[in-house]
Amino acid sequence: MLLKSTTITRAAFEQGTGWMLKPEGACKGDQCIPLPESLHADPIDAQALAEAMGLPIVKAEESGLWALGPESIGSRALTTAEAPDIALPDLAGDLFRLSSLRGQKVLIYAWAPY
Repeated sequence: MLLKSTTITRAAFEQGTGWMLKPEGACKGDQCIPLPESLHADPIDAQALAEAMGLPIVKAEESGLWALGPESIGSRALTTAEAPDIALPDLAGDLFRLSSLRGQKVLIYAWAPY
């Protein structure tokens, strides 16, 4: 999520991240992160909120923008390691489904010329 400043409205934070700010803390699905009372105000200090939730936040000096990254619960960048079922033709023209490899470790290498 890109921010023009570190002050953000609750609505913008919720819409941009999917986290809902509730009395019990920041919640997404059945997972809630307790937050100090000071972070229940509107507008919110995005830096303090990011620190309390373990969200990465960085400033791009050249553009004056802030980037608020996705959750990294347990110090992991991915929230899930489940890939969507991709179906593409193989070299022989037969349809290959990624799901045919379910249960195996798979490395997906994606390349784009742009």
